[in-house]
Amino acid sequence: MQTKQPDLTRDKILQSAFCEIHRQGFQAASIANILQDTGLTKGALYHHFPTKKVLGLAVIEEIIKERLEGLIFKPLRESERPIEMLLEIIATIDKKVPSDFVMLGCPLNNLMQEMSPLDELFQERLAGVLGVWQKTVEGALKRGQKQGEIRAEVDYKAAALFVVSAWEGCIGVAKNMRSPKAFGTCMKQLHGYVQGLMPAKVEKGRRKGA
Repeated sequence: MQTKQPDLTRDKILQSAFCEIHRQGFQAASIANILQDTGLTKGALYHHFPTKKVLGLAVIEEIIKERLEGLIFKPLRESERPIEMLLEIIATIDKKVPSDFVMLGCPLNNLMQEMSPLDELFQERLAGVLGVWQKTVEGALKRGQKQGEIRAEVDYKAAALFVVSAWEGCIGVAKNMRSPKAFGTCMKQLHGYVQGLMPAKVEKGRRKGA
C-alpha cells in the first residue's frame, strides 16, 4: 500500500520535532527550527499539530515509545528465552543507539525530568511509557522464573522496577559525565545484576556455553 502524502508530511514533522526536542528540551524547542528543517509552512505543521503541546505529546507516543518498542519491548515480549534476550539487549544497547545518545541523554528521561513537574498530561503520557517498560521487564522475569532461569524467591516486580530505574540512571549519569565509557561500565553492572537473579547452576552453565 502506498503511504498517503499527508502521512509522510506528518511523519516528517514528528521526526524533526523529536530531534529538536532531544537537543533543546521541549520548552526551548523551536517551531521555527522544525519548519526550517522540514521545509514546511506553519499552516502545514498546525494542520497536523494544532499546538506545540500536541506535537510534544505525539513525539512521546509515536517516536519515543515506538523506538523503545522496537529496541526493547517487542524483543522481550516475543522471545521464548526472555532472560537471554534481556541480557543480550543490556549487553548490546550501546551499539544500537545513535552515537550522540549518551551526550544528549535518554529522550524519555529528559522529558520526565523537564516536563513531569510542570504538566499533568505530559506526566501521564511519560509515566505510561515507563509503565509499559516496567511491565515488559516484569513479564520477562516472570516467564524466566517459570522456566527456571530466575530464582523462585526473586520478587520479579521489584527486580523489574530496579532494572528500569538503574537503566535510566546509567544513561543520566553518563550524560552528566559526558562519558560513553561510563555508560558501558554502568550497563555492565546492570547485566551482572540480572545474572545474579539466576540460579547458580543456570548461570554456571550459561558461562560455559558462552
